[in-house]
Amino acid sequence: MRILHVYRTYFPDTQGGLEEVIRQITLNTKPLGAQSRVFTLSPNPTHTPIQRPEADVFQVKKHFEIASCSISLTCIARFKEQVEWADVVHYHFPWPFGDFLHLVSSVNKPTLLTYHSDIVRQRLLKVVYRTIMHRFLDQVDTIVCTSPNYFATSETLTKYQEKVEVIPIGLERDVYPQASDDTVINTSALTKPFFLFIGVLRYYKGLHILLDAMQGADYQVAIVGSGPTEKELKQQAKDLNLTNVIFTGHVSDQDKVGLIKSSRGVVFPSYLRSEAFGVTLLEGAMFGRPLISTEVGSGTSHVNVHDKTGLVVAPGSSKALRKAMDYLFNNQSVAEEMGKKAQQRYELLFTGRLMAQRYYELYEALASNRNKKSNHDDHQQIANRR
Repeated sequence: MRILHVYRTYFPDTQGGLEEVIRQITLNTKPLGAQSRVFTLSPNPTHTPIQRPEADVFQVKKHFEIASCSISLTCIARFKEQVEWADVVHYHFPWPFGDFLHLVSSVNKPTLLTYHSDIVRQRLLKVVYRTIMHRFLDQVDTIVCTSPNYFATSETLTKYQEKVEVIPIGLERDVYPQASDDTVINTSALTKPFFLFIGVLRYYKGLHILLDAMQGADYQVAIVGSGPTEKELKQQAKDLNLTNVIFTGHVSDQDKVGLIKSSRGVVFPSYLRSEAFGVTLLEGAMFGRPLISTEVGSGTSHVNVHDKTGLVVAPGSSKALRKAMDYLFNNQSVAEEMGKKAQQRYELLFTGRLMAQRYYELYEALASNRNKKSNHDDHQQIANRR
């Protein structure tokens, strides 16, 4: 079965949680019979598909961006070509330009949409975009939400309850490399016990709150990743004279695993609902680390259960965040027990194989329903001729 994934960015251009979700879906549905492609935009697209282990990546020129929405002026014909190849088109939301592509291309294939997040910050844009968004959501066959928590609290999804399925994000440990014994950042800059953040440095990640919380701490924090707020965060760290905060930029997957395993815990200070799940939390749980997150009414609290797999604190509070880090730092046996329970919860609910099985069943159901409808329409046309 041929599956086309559609999203605004993908590896190797960017290394965010949503890209990792697409990678995990494509990798883990492959043994079940899925052949996947990823259609995406890039500032420097390749002329030929990028062949990756999980999928072939088809890049089209990104010409500009409005409010984090990547836009191409020349991609419609290429998009239609990829849709024609596919048995099922799998969109990843939000990407308003993706909605536009679907509508102007008159896509007539079975469609599935993974709803990763509400549009939270760009409220003015949402007013302008709302009509297009609802036309798009009306037309897709099935909407997948990544956690029951997010489904229960999303105003948008309540309007489409009859076609929403909940499939939690899953990761497969086997696709991650073994930890490096000589992780450069670990041996050179991290000289004390440390907490770890991994992700794209965006406004809703709450890293400015984490920096405030780190003033005077006896431990370090490693911030792995890059992104739009990187410059101002580094300036904030400089202004606060934070010598216990290390910005690593991107690291290899091997070094990332090494950092997770060496950390005292994964800290995830996101304070807005734009953070719908938290793949980094899942990575921490997969490797047995205790978790610290905030309660924003999203899937982060489906991954991290307060006082069981870690600590859940009030969003936007540097004091609450510091208190949680201090507690795990000063109570190592409790932290280790939370890490074990986080790993057990991962193995029960969040493996990549479990996620892939449910997605593949949806792909088959969508394709089968479309074939049945097509056959019914053919029979009806023959009957009408008679």
